[in-house]
Amino acid sequence: MIWLFIILLVIVLIIAASCIKIVPQSQAYILERLGVYKATWGSGVHFKVPFIERVAKRVNLKEQVVDFAPQPVITKDNVTMRIDTVVFFQITDPRLFTYGIDNPIMAIENLTATTLRNIIGDMELDATLTSREIINTKMRASLDEATDPWGIKVTRVELKNIIPPAAIQEAMEKQMKAERERREAILKAEGEKKSTILVAEGKKESAILDAEAEKQAAILRAEAEKEKMIKEAEGQAEAILKVQQAKADGIRFIKDAGADQSVLTLKSLEAFAQAADGKATKIIIPSEIQGIAGLASSLVEIATNKKEN
Repeated sequence: MIWLFIILLVIVLIIAASCIKIVPQSQAYILERLGVYKATWGSGVHFKVPFIERVAKRVNLKEQVVDFAPQPVITKDNVTMRIDTVVFFQITDPRLFTYGIDNPIMAIENLTATTLRNIIGDMELDATLTSREIINTKMRASLDEATDPWGIKVTRVELKNIIPPAAIQEAMEKQMKAERERREAILKAEGEKKSTILVAEGKKESAILDAEAEKQAAILRAEAEKEKMIKEAEGQAEAILKVQQAKADGIRFIKDAGADQSVLTLKSLEAFAQAADGKATKIIIPSEIQGIAGLASSLVEIATNKKEN
């Protein structure tokens, strides 16, 4: 009896332990009673009725990411390409996620492929290659609306790779090469243009500087010549002034010495002789000297008559 009691106690403890459930953080448990939805357990400790209730599904509430294989799509201008997408989603309602759809990941993959074909079908190749952000936004809005009844929220959709056909890739590479060569030619031409402009501006500046230097040099030469002439004129004037001053001093000295009229007349004759040295073109003879000259002529005439007699 004791062993039977122990066995029953162990069985009861095992059953009781199995009825205690600890739900981890960021997870949810779906509880069913006799196959019918009973409740959604959040994180924490929970108890269930043995044999009647069971945990039907464990749901991860973290944001999840699914990378889908490349899907063939056709653009508006009939170019077939392959595009693979990455979808980020999060389960917001564990009950709808459990009972709303059988295989939600496959459903999202198929929905992504059809939505992508619809969007790319309205766009041309060039627009497809340059409008990733527009395509991502449209797909996210469409997928989020379609998955809302399943308790799923699509938070982000990204186009991972856009793979055009080999011929299109080759044509695009040639186009890119031509564009790079065109830009290189434009940059080279602009560089040569700027170089020519800089050289011309340098020559212009050099010519302006040379002309300015020549102008300054001419001004300095003219000023130097002017200063030279002024100095020479001042020197000549000073020399004349000193000569006249010396003559005036000599006359004053003679007057102070008490010289008579004859001495003054003699000095006048000497000055007249200096003035008439042949260099002057016009001579003004004072009246006193003219009288003396007349007297001299009379004396010469009288002397001549005496010799004849």
